[in-house]
Amino acid sequence: MRIILASPEAKVWSARKHIPLGIGYLAAVLREGGHEVIIFDAAVEDVGIGYYLDMAEDQGRPYQLIGISATTPLIEEAWEMAAYAKKRGLTTVLGGPHLTIMPFESLREPHRDYVDYVFKGEAEYSFLHLVNTLEAGRRPDVMPGIHFRNGEEIISSPESPMIPELDALPFPAHDLFKIDRYTNLQPLTDGLDRNARSFTILTSRGCPYKCTFCSKPVTGDTWRARSVEDVVQEWKWLVKGLGATEIGLTDDIWNLKLPRAKELCRRLIEEGLNTVPWVTVHGMKVNHTDPELFQLMKAAGCKRVGFGVENGDETMLRNVIRKGQTIDMVREAFKNAKAADLQTMGFFIYGMPGDTEETMEKTTQLALELDPKLANFLLAAPFPGTVMYDMIQDGGDIFADKWSDYAIHEQKARFTMHTDYDPDLVLRKWREAYRRFYLYRPERVWEKMTFKENWTNLPNTLTQVRRFFIGNKGQGAPKAHATGHDGERREPART
Repeated sequence: MRIILASPEAKVWSARKHIPLGIGYLAAVLREGGHEVIIFDAAVEDVGIGYYLDMAEDQGRPYQLIGISATTPLIEEAWEMAAYAKKRGLTTVLGGPHLTIMPFESLREPHRDYVDYVFKGEAEYSFLHLVNTLEAGRRPDVMPGIHFRNGEEIISSPESPMIPELDALPFPAHDLFKIDRYTNLQPLTDGLDRNARSFTILTSRGCPYKCTFCSKPVTGDTWRARSVEDVVQEWKWLVKGLGATEIGLTDDIWNLKLPRAKELCRRLIEEGLNTVPWVTVHGMKVNHTDPELFQLMKAAGCKRVGFGVENGDETMLRNVIRKGQTIDMVREAFKNAKAADLQTMGFFIYGMPGDTEETMEKTTQLALELDPKLANFLLAAPFPGTVMYDMIQDGGDIFADKWSDYAIHEQKARFTMHTDYDPDLVLRKWREAYRRFYLYRPERVWEKMTFKENWTNLPNTLTQVRRFFIGNKGQGAPKAHATGHDGERREPART
């Protein structure tokens, strides 16, 4: 079967991109199963998906099925893509984080006419099973993770599959990506190299920690690691086979098992793979580190390490965010990473339920004390499926007219609580953090002024300046309403 695997355009991110690794795995499994696959990532394409459909039809070899992966902020674009593909005669399959949390939504009005199948969980093998079944002309039955309509009935699998043996999966189809169009491993930060061939790699799936803001519906709470040897072989293919000039680890928590993390670094050194710089795209857990790990990471070619700091108040970390770490652990990790001459990157969240002016000030003060090379100040977003979402449903109101309002890079308030919580104050403290970290310190201003891309890509630079330091005129908290689990607007609860 001829298949397109697609990712909608990430309109909510900055201009830099990194490859959507999930559809890379799907493509590899389908290709290994004998199917012909292309990857369409709208974020880096300069033509619409119709261009490829037209070209295939002109060649007399039309595509028969499209698989679309979507996070919550991109589900509306995924529906638009599915509707277009359905009009062109393709079978449509949706999957990814949002579909795992809300699989029934896309099979009901108004989406039921153009969404044929939905998968939740890790769908590599189930998706292949579906494609094989359709190609054989058979009617699909219940298989792990699948949801579809049978007349007016929705047939659904109770399972959300997790693959226990990750080494059994083929390497992602890295060669199907237009890699020259991906310019950064981390869309929230400056790149290592504007003209890099930036690949990502996943060494494990899942995370046992239960941070209240975190949504990991596809990979789950069970940590599963690939063998070090399997990871090294993929790393070798990226560097020596595909010419990677930088690599990003995208695990939720690659360093959960400290001995394994150290072994991976030692193997990269032994194989001579430490000549290509790499970064941890997501924040490492600070309580699974020690000085030796950072020294080994540096020797293995690591250039930048990110940490999920989140908040500067111990009570918020322990009782609200439930991070499983202390501020002293954060300080120790930053100290050891800097001692190893690694660039540091910190993630800080403003506006969690319970955040006050005092707690947010502590967060800003901690960011200034830690002084990472890059600080990412994010506004809390209550994603469906998180404990945070349920907390706000029970004790507050969510500001959300559409799913794109959940984009973490948008400078807007997303909720309020019925207790003492001021969404306008959250916006002010968030923007103040950017000013105090980047504008009010001469060394930071000079660093940004001497960063070449800020001048060669001036329109994007001015957009970021307005977003983080100035804001939009009249911006503030909108009238409150709550978004229910069915995705429909409902009036806020009265107290």
